[in-house]
Parts: sequence; structure tokens; C-alpha cells
Amino acid sequence: MPTTDSPATPLTSFYPVICVEDLAASRTFYTELLGFEVTFDADWYVSLRRQDPRAWELALLDHQHPTLPAAYRAPARGLLLNLEVTDVDAEWRRLVVDGGLTPELPLRDEEFGQRHFIVADPGGVLIDVITPIPPSDAYAAQFAS
Repeated sequence: MPTTDSPATPLTSFYPVICVEDLAASRTFYTELLGFEVTFDADWYVSLRRQDPRAWELALLDHQHPTLPAAYRAPARGLLLNLEVTDVDAEWRRLVVDGGLTPELPLRDEEFGQRHFIVADPGGVLIDVITPIPPSDAYAAQFAS
């Protein structure tokens, strides 16, 4: 991989753009279930933001749009988005028990310091809903100070 001695230009924004097959279904999922608001809406691209209190951004892109290089025009696969929340049990009740989403991984505690569950968006992108918990002694030493 090439390297350079000059520093990178400062970032003004950084957010994932998910290539999706069904833009409308994905927009509905992220707005109605995960609380994002639409900031730009076209038939091929949707920009989303959630303010609580920091701004979190996400975008959805029709996987067949010509702005993508032809070799990469496919829906996202193997993607996991982590959403850390203050009360994962409340989100479990809201999204799975009351909301009817199918858990891909049921609510559970992990020794590495998470209480979490996983659901999938309409295109199969995994959403890992997490509340940090104290890690076991075996994992505590692996965290940076």
C-alpha cells in the first residue's frame, strides 16, 4: 500500500452509504424504526440524519445507480452497523417484542462488554443494538486506556 509523509486533509463529514436494492423499504426501516430523518430524498439516493444530541448520518443508494463503478453495483452484503443505545432492553421490547422484527441474534450479554441483539434491515444489513456493560476480567485488559 502506498504511503505519504503529508498529513490527511481534515474531515468535514464521515458516514456510511449503503447500496440497497429497495430504496423505499430501506428508507422506511431507518426512519420509522430507527428514528432517522430524511435530509435529501431522490429516487436513487436518500440522506438520513438522527440528532440525539450529536448528529449521526447515514445514506442509502440504489445499487444500480451509474455513479457507482459498474463492478460494484450490488446491494451491500456482510455489513454490520452498531447502534449503541442507553437501554438495549427497551429497544428489544420496542423493535422485537412490540415491533415484530425478527431477531437474527437474541438479546444477550457478552463477556467482551456488551448486552446486545441483532436484527436485519430489509436488504439484509445487520443492525447490532448495543448497551456497553462491564467486560469480564479476561477481556478487561484488552481495552485501551
